[in-house]
Amino acid sequence: MIVESIVTNIEEMEKEELIKRHMEKVYLESSDLVKRIQRVTTDHGKEIGIRLKNPRDLVAGDVLFMDDKNMIIVDVLSDDLLVISPRSLKEMGTIAHQLGNRHLPAQFEEGDMLVQYDYLVEELLQELHIPFKREDRKVKQAFRHIGHSHD
Repeated sequence: MIVESIVTNIEEMEKEELIKRHMEKVYLESSDLVKRIQRVTTDHGKEIGIRLKNPRDLVAGDVLFMDDKNMIIVDVLSDDLLVISPRSLKEMGTIAHQLGNRHLPAQFEEGDMLVQYDYLVEELLQELHIPFKREDRKVKQAFRHIGHSHD
């Protein structure tokens, strides 16, 4: 089977539509969510080719295939993350500036900034006394670098 487009996302589906179908999952690293062409295997051993026609990142919960009885969805493996919890706007500005200078991609969930684990960032956070935790956590989308160069 070759998937060329995303059917929908499970967050856009009615609960009744979800529970009436058998669900297979494709587990991806968050870095694989940006790949438009890849070969994957479901948790039931079914091999699938993904070749998306539209330039779009995969997101956790994307439905790759669906019929009346079955569906195959994307799930994301946990990442080793630093969950940064600044106490003030100044702390947020300080760490955002420092991480921006390093061109590190970040995501935001509620009041937390999420970055992939890096021991140098961990040392920086300790040095700046900015609260953080290291944890394995699933993210819904890929950490994407923003194209930029210092001219």
